[in-house]
Amino acid sequence: MGIAGTDTIDKLFWRIALKDDEEAFRTLFFEFFSSLCVFAHRYTDDWATCEDIVQDTFFKIWKNRKSIEINTSSRNFLITSVRNSCIDYLRKQDLVRVWQEREVLEKSKYTPDDLYSHIELEQMLSAALEKLPENVRSVFELNRFEGKSYKEIAEQQGISVKTVEAHISKALKILRVELKDYLSLLILFFW
Repeated sequence: MGIAGTDTIDKLFWRIALKDDEEAFRTLFFEFFSSLCVFAHRYTDDWATCEDIVQDTFFKIWKNRKSIEINTSSRNFLITSVRNSCIDYLRKQDLVRVWQEREVLEKSKYTPDDLYSHIELEQMLSAALEKLPENVRSVFELNRFEGKSYKEIAEQQGISVKTVEAHISKALKILRVELKDYLSLLILFFW
């Protein structure tokens, strides 16, 4: 069964958008799935990826059927949607590649002497916390280690939320200086 022309495609879109017509959606999907996969293959060589991209595009069409605005023909809308999905996919792949390259570079910067145990990091943090004024340390520990909100701390300590914010800010400022060489590791373990 072939779709005769643009008018019929437009009618399918109309039935999908206005009547939530699943049969019209299935017809549209099966009529165009293969040709849209061939079109997507212009952007990526992997057929499975092409199929995923086209399926995702159809999923978005169904999900957003009530708000889709078609300014050209329905056929052009399908092609443009798949093209945009392909471009999004390629952008994500570039980001993943850049991230992986950066990760390799970062790993090569560190020597075995840069590796610290969890206990060593706790000791460094404890030593830095000891340098904080008592009231600042107390507020910081309640927030970061006990998970209390600023409001809860303010009520418990009998101070204002603004004072809690100021104490946290002061603690972070001091800790950034004291632990500047280890901050990224400590964040991984403790924050």
